[in-house]
Amino acid sequence: MSAIVRVGTCSWADETLTKVWYPPGVRSGEARLHHYAERFDTVEANSTYYRLADAELVGKWAERAPDGFTMHVKAFGLMTRHPVKLDAIPADLREAMPVDERGRVDRPPRELRGEVFRRFAQALEPLRATGKLGGILLQFPPYVVYKPVSLEYIEWAQDQLPGDELLVEFRHRSWLDEENRAQTLAFLESRGLTYVIVDAPKTEAKNLVPTVVARTSSNAYVRFHGRNASTWNKRTGSAAERFDHLYSREELEEWVEPLRELALDTENVYAMFNNNGRSPTPPDLDALDGVELGEVAGDPDKGYVAQAPANALMLRKLLAEAGVPVAEPTTA
Repeated sequence: MSAIVRVGTCSWADETLTKVWYPPGVRSGEARLHHYAERFDTVEANSTYYRLADAELVGKWAERAPDGFTMHVKAFGLMTRHPVKLDAIPADLREAMPVDERGRVDRPPRELRGEVFRRFAQALEPLRATGKLGGILLQFPPYVVYKPVSLEYIEWAQDQLPGDELLVEFRHRSWLDEENRAQTLAFLESRGLTYVIVDAPKTEAKNLVPTVVARTSSNAYVRFHGRNASTWNKRTGSAAERFDHLYSREELEEWVEPLRELALDTENVYAMFNNNGRSPTPPDLDALDGVELGEVAGDPDKGYVAQAPANALMLRKLLAEAGVPVAEPTTA
């Protein structure tokens, strides 16, 4: 039997979603998660990348999400060797943390980094206990390249999160170039780690990995970052600008057969949209493949659609039309 493809977005509280997608009366965190879960059965929590997960807040997520809902959680930046501001660190750990000239935590010793892992894992217990925790996304920065010390770090990181599924995303081409691709995938498979497939601009930039459709565990995970090559490495750009892209029907149709093949060979397939920008409402609504405008923009009079939910709904419709098993919302 084929796995069911589960489609969602990377964040349910992104600024674009709160300003464009949610109806005017949907303002509280509880109302927004309920509104989201009426339309999708899986999501990524990305706020945990910027600040260490808080057990009380995670408990609210677990309580508010319906049964059958899956929440993937992005690892705190320090866990994936990103620079983080000192004030993002718990107060009792700050004094021991080394900082650089910009006031960012710089290369903390393993015991301190391990304590951050421990607290992160502990904070996720409410999701874990209710069966709503999906994978923990380890997104490594472009300066983490394929070499023995990087492999060793991934092994160490996995040891800090025993029992959890880890989703590994690379941002440097060396991991998936012709020279190292087979070794990278074999390494992930040998450790039971889930390889994150990336759809992104098709350029040769070092911080853009090629799209390689493969699996290394019982689950498949695809992140759609958009294909805006002009903004990906814009020096003055924001994250929203980097991922500013509304996929066309043709671009999403490219993924129907790969997702079908992945579903035949896995237990779960997740297709997650990270293009959390907004686009002017297409004058021809056929460009949204018949998706109801109210489903992609809570207030159509604003003249914009939120890219991630619009494309998620489009992909789900395309998959269903092609006979690929695709999940419906848990509260439908």
